[in-house]
Amino acid sequence: MKKIKDRMTLGIVSGLVGTILKIATDEVFLRTKISQRSFRETASGVWVSSRRQAKNLYGQLLGTIMDLGLGMVGSVAQVQILSKTGKNNLFTKGAFFGVTFGATITAMLSGFNTNKVKPKDSKSNLSYVISNTIFGLGTTYTAAVLGDESLWDAPPANNYIQPTTPTTAEQEKMMQNSKPNMYSIDNNDEKHSEFIH
Repeated sequence: MKKIKDRMTLGIVSGLVGTILKIATDEVFLRTKISQRSFRETASGVWVSSRRQAKNLYGQLLGTIMDLGLGMVGSVAQVQILSKTGKNNLFTKGAFFGVTFGATITAMLSGFNTNKVKPKDSKSNLSYVISNTIFGLGTTYTAAVLGDESLWDAPPANNYIQPTTPTTAEQEKMMQNSKPNMYSIDNNDEKHSEFIH
């Protein structure tokens, strides 16, 4: 499978995957009556004048587009973070990113005075936290799987501390240097035999 070498493109793709997982999780909570309203309805409520408009087809489409856009922006930032910190502890990094990014976006959307459909019950907000955690994990693991290895070989942030583990490129170079040059060995053997004769 061809890997993605551009961080921006990787962030957009992984953000798309993560947001789709989030929307699916959000839909499950909505249908099981755990949540009173979907996240896309809350997002749409910032721009429309009533809950009725937020719930109709155009309002749902508006909320979905906003949700996807915000997810991609967050995912681009997460790819940049991963390129600096590496791909270890992906579960922790993904969950942390999902919860903090989601909490920030939810707080912003709910804080607008123009939002007519912001959730006020604890179950809806708790379902948002879980959905955003799924988003963070989906985004992080997708970026780690689809991203080219060269993206994770960024130089250390602190130039005064030398990295203890060689990068992928350095490992490949060491492997190539450690292989014996058979052609030069054969030539040396020929010269040695000519000298003896």
